[in-house]
Amino acid sequence: MTYHQVDLVVADREQWLKSYYFIRAAFSVAWVMAAFAVAPSSAAIAGSLLVLYPAWDAAANAVDALRSGGLDQNRTQALNVLVSVVTTIAVIVALHMSMNWLLGVFGGWAILSGLLQLGTAIRRWKSFGAQWAMVLSGGQSALAGGFFIFQATTPMSPSIADVAGYAAVGAIYFLVSAIWLTVSKWRRAAR
Repeated sequence: MTYHQVDLVVADREQWLKSYYFIRAAFSVAWVMAAFAVAPSSAAIAGSLLVLYPAWDAAANAVDALRSGGLDQNRTQALNVLVSVVTTIAVIVALHMSMNWLLGVFGGWAILSGLLQLGTAIRRWKSFGAQWAMVLSGGQSALAGGFFIFQATTPMSPSIADVAGYAAVGAIYFLVSAIWLTVSKWRRAAR
């Protein structure tokens, strides 16, 4: 590959990454809105939203990895797809147990997917920069997962609102990353 071809591939992947982050932010905002507006009135809707969240994460990571050179080149995302698929199944099972079990499942997922997101962001930092928000997001996700697991062991009954707060923070990180990539591109073009 020539230097120019490499530049075109990097530019294409950076454009994809920016779009991907905007899409992830929009999905998370819509999910949070549904969790607060509709889910409290229907256990079925709340359950569906709780299943949808890790399923969406699995699909989004798979598409991003494929658009970014394939699953072989993006092993942290490949693992994240697997973790999110297993979590989706575990959420379906936990829905028939209790909200405490469900929050515990989300806690384990938040830890694993957060650490994998952190690894992906660190790897991408070399090529694209503007990954500091994703590094923070991955670390915060792992910490939130630990809190979820602790909270799941208490007698307090958790609700979808606990997960919605986590999703809202994730939306902010994705939005910040998308905006940061956009601003970085504008700055390079202005030089």
